[in-house]
Amino acid sequence: MKIAKHPLAIAVLSAAAGVAVWLIVANLMPERRELQQPLPHHLASSDPQFKISMGALFGSNTVPGNRVETLVNGNQIFPSMLQAVRNAKNTITFETYIYWRGDIADQFADVLSQKARDGVSVKVLLDWVGSVPMEDSLIRRMQTAGVELVKFRPVKWNTLDRINNRTHRKLLIVDGRIGFTGGVGIGDEWNGDARTAAEWRDNHYRLEGPVVSELQAAFAEHWIEATGELLMGDRFFPAIKPDGEQDAQVVVSSTHQRNAMHLMLMTALAAAEKTVRIATPYFVPDAITRRQLLEARQRGVDIEIIVPGHRTDARVVQKASRHFWGEMLDAGIKIYEFDPTMYHCKLIIVDDVWTSVGSTNIDERALRLNDEANINFYDKRFAGHQIEIFKADIARSTLYTNTQWQQRSTGERLTDWLASLLRSQI
Repeated sequence: MKIAKHPLAIAVLSAAAGVAVWLIVANLMPERRELQQPLPHHLASSDPQFKISMGALFGSNTVPGNRVETLVNGNQIFPSMLQAVRNAKNTITFETYIYWRGDIADQFADVLSQKARDGVSVKVLLDWVGSVPMEDSLIRRMQTAGVELVKFRPVKWNTLDRINNRTHRKLLIVDGRIGFTGGVGIGDEWNGDARTAAEWRDNHYRLEGPVVSELQAAFAEHWIEATGELLMGDRFFPAIKPDGEQDAQVVVSSTHQRNAMHLMLMTALAAAEKTVRIATPYFVPDAITRRQLLEARQRGVDIEIIVPGHRTDARVVQKASRHFWGEMLDAGIKIYEFDPTMYHCKLIIVDDVWTSVGSTNIDERALRLNDEANINFYDKRFAGHQIEIFKADIARSTLYTNTQWQQRSTGERLTDWLASLLRSQI
């Protein structure tokens, strides 16, 4: 009786429920795939047109005249980043998904605060979800010192349709001239040299040269969304002369344009002639990525993949990943599990000539939901150095065999399958 007397209330509740359901569906569903099938092997990595096409299709054009330094593990990564910040004269722009707590978090808060007190423009953009574990005292410390610290896409009425679309980019740019990117987050988990389970394994990259302006542009894209401020002028975008011999290309994925990263990766895999090497902490490839890898294997490409072993920070991701390994193992794709600690490197090398590094994992969250940033290098010497590091990681890993996969227990098979149902979100 009471319900019948309040049709307006019923209508309002029904509309609210409908909006809630729509928001849940909109956030949980990855964006539409532009590729319906793997790309054909029309353009080989050895063809000069490969480099030209990649530059024309994805991200920035290939920018010559850069210098890149590979930083291996926290013992190299954090001192280099902190020193660059200490030396800043004009601007510091810093975007990251993970900023947690502990000694490393304190060190960054201290040095960023000091530079702000010195009059340097310090802009810090933290993902709202990734920085949840961050201590409020760190935020207050930096903001009190004058650091412009902003959370990216917090829960508000006008961001509800994008609450599941996070920034996973990891960018630090100093004076518009020195850039850093890679896999590292700001947390003690990354400190050390991957010697024990408490010291995660990761790579990060220090860059100088014109390509740093492209990293700054990636930061500026998110900063204007978060604050309404457009970064411009020579403080943020100084004229940069060539400072090395590396050709580099920045590729970003953004809201409503996330397929760019997926398309770029498929184009590179389709171009492979001899080898593909992939290092990733979260390997849950979609059907097209799996077929792209299998087609490369069918034409004789050797494929090696390194993922975390039993020391993983995301067991559900590992289980979802394993559900899809059978066909790849049957085809001769080699999957290695890193033993000593959590493996967090993000690296793709095709044919010893093309290398991609940055924030992107090989899973649907990275390729469909997150905003990411990678740098592609077209340089055999750089690729050769990354291959040396890759092989050193394989030496500390265990090859997962097809026999192991086949001999999984019924319980393991069931939980692997159940985990795989969550693949669009993990």
